[in-house]
Order: sequence, then C-alpha cells, then structure tokens
Amino acid sequence: MIKRHIQTPIMHRAVEANGIVFFGGIIADDLTLDMAGQTRQVLDKLENYLAEAGTDNKRIVTATAYVSDLNLKKGMNDVWTQWFDADHLPARATLGVADLGENVLLELVVTAVK
Repeated sequence: MIKRHIQTPIMHRAVEANGIVFFGGIIADDLTLDMAGQTRQVLDKLENYLAEAGTDNKRIVTATAYVSDLNLKKGMNDVWTQWFDADHLPARATLGVADLGENVLLELVVTAVK
C-alpha cells in the first residue's frame, strides 16, 4: 500500500511504501540565510514532515544533500551533527551542483523507515 503525505501543487512531500518513507527535495524558506541557517531551516521542516509521516530523525537511513558550493559544506555539517544523535547518523552523500535556484544553498532528499 502506498500512502502520500503533505500534498503540494506538484508533489507530495513524503510518500510511504512498505514501511519506507521517501521525502522529496527540501529547501529553506529564507534564502537570505547562510549555509548553517538554511540547513537549520531544512532540518526543522524535515522534522515536521517526519512527524506527519509517523517517524523521526532516528529512523532516517539515507540522505542526499545537494549543495551549490562545496566550500560551504562545513556550515552544513556543523548543524547536521548537532541535529542528529551520533548513534543515529544516516548514510549520506553530499553532491555539489551548479544550480539549485537563486540563493538556494542546500536541497535535501531523505529516506526513513517507520
């Protein structure tokens, strides 16, 4: 059975199938923030999406972070390691991309289990 959560005009923020929850690309709302600030906003939004889908950050198994400038990765990592318990860090890939949109520094894609 497939269950969809948090519908937008173009997608659902989360789609659940067989106990696995897939979260689409999440970006910050305030694009004037630096990498640390955008990361905080992204993780705050993710926390709400996880709760809506009935799971939490301890159940995230994988994440892909798309960043517009790999030189800013430290700012993301500092917030990331504060948000996760060390024992519950997911597998993660960080990819530098040429364009995420105007002033978007980070887009995060996550998979969690129920």
